[in-house]
Amino acid sequence: MALAQGQPPAGPRLILVGDSTMAPRSGYGNALCERFQQVACLNLARGGRSSKSYRAEDLWDTVLTLLRERGPGDTRQRNLVLIQFGHNDQPGKPGRSTDLATEFGPNLKAYVREVREAGAEALLITPLTRRSFKAGELPNDLRPWAEAVLQVGAELDVPVLDLNATSHAAVLALGQAGADELAESPPRFDRTHLGPKGAQLFAQQVAEGLLRLKPELASALTLRP
Repeated sequence: MALAQGQPPAGPRLILVGDSTMAPRSGYGNALCERFQQVACLNLARGGRSSKSYRAEDLWDTVLTLLRERGPGDTRQRNLVLIQFGHNDQPGKPGRSTDLATEFGPNLKAYVREVREAGAEALLITPLTRRSFKAGELPNDLRPWAEAVLQVGAELDVPVLDLNATSHAAVLALGQAGADELAESPPRFDRTHLGPKGAQLFAQQVAEGLLRLKPELASALTLRP
């Protein structure tokens, strides 16, 4: 979001880092950015990326370059980096999958450490739930990855927004028919990525979570009734 000329920022610059469930078009990231007033919000999430491939493809270097534009002593505007991975870290994705026990957590820790070294602040987000019901139940195969994110948060004292838990509860309450309304329209329909309705729902959940974790954002962030 562009700032009016001469107008000071109302809060930190947000940088979104993650996979397709956060990325433009297929995720909630742009809908989240639209809720911020007079705050720069950059959605650098990219489809198909994992905690390994986002770095391997040099996308993380772009983030670090942006962070270093404002040094630790520059108080004009802070940087807050929202980081969400998990979907493509799961097994079966050559070049992207990571081992849950030995790679995923350390990858996240490296991101947090490098954000802090650049004088910025990190906030971790657990992976958005998938929306495929089985026999009336909603499996949550991403929960182990969510728990790993929570563990990193506890170990490094970094805030964690548990989107996996809140999104799973919301989808479960909707049922399969209601959950299918959150998807992109055919022929792009699937039960992972988001259409406009899904993007708005989960952007609202993330916005509410951000206000709980970072109440100083209240003057910059719009919640919907």
